[in-house]
Amino acid sequence: MILGVEKVKKSFDGFVAINGVSFSMPKGEICSIIGPNGAGKTTLFNLITGHLPIDEGKLTFKDLDITGRPPHQICRLGIGRSFQRTNIFPRLTVFQNIQAAVLVHRRKSFTFLRPVDSFFQEETGEILERVGLKEYAQTVSGALSYGFQKQLELGIALASEPELLLLDEPTAGMSVQETHQTMDLIAKITREKGLTLLFTEHDMEVVFSISQRILVLYQGRLIAEGLPGEVRNNPEVQKVYLGEGR
Repeated sequence: MILGVEKVKKSFDGFVAINGVSFSMPKGEICSIIGPNGAGKTTLFNLITGHLPIDEGKLTFKDLDITGRPPHQICRLGIGRSFQRTNIFPRLTVFQNIQAAVLVHRRKSFTFLRPVDSFFQEETGEILERVGLKEYAQTVSGALSYGFQKQLELGIALASEPELLLLDEPTAGMSVQETHQTMDLIAKITREKGLTLLFTEHDMEVVFSISQRILVLYQGRLIAEGLPGEVRNNPEVQKVYLGEGR
């Protein structure tokens, strides 16, 4: 198993945000986490990536205990992550955003006032092509559409060469067309690079079309998990999340 989450709990001032959540992921799986707003999805991502400390439980990555490790260590081990809000440098070009992420991952000091080795420029170009932004390489990132900014953030996450990729609502704020294009791109990259993907998403059509397995969070608890068809037909899921059978 590439990821293990064992009886993880997290509270904020007495409010239980994550309540004894346990699940694991095999290498290469595409898995989604769904649930109403406030279910604990983003909190769970923050716990896995070290942005929040857990109160109880254990986290493992490739059988290595990562509980309590800081985010930069977890990232270097091979867990990449994007956020609900775009996390880019809006005044830098698209190329510079990706190049900075590549150099940070390679532990290289840099300044945009001097040339960068051709190897890193080529690596940056390959990532831009993979995420469909090659023609926008010299565009200032803040001038991109929101959809393209999210694709840029995906490229930044890929620059860390992750084995496990966590995407928190990667299509938030996008049109229906942008949503489907972006998720198709993410699924394609995941399969081509042999990544493991864990993502949150509100568009149920997208969730059920690309997920191999779905986890359902409700009030901090994992109330269901299984194949898309199993989750769709689960009475408890229908009642508390999908809004069916009411």
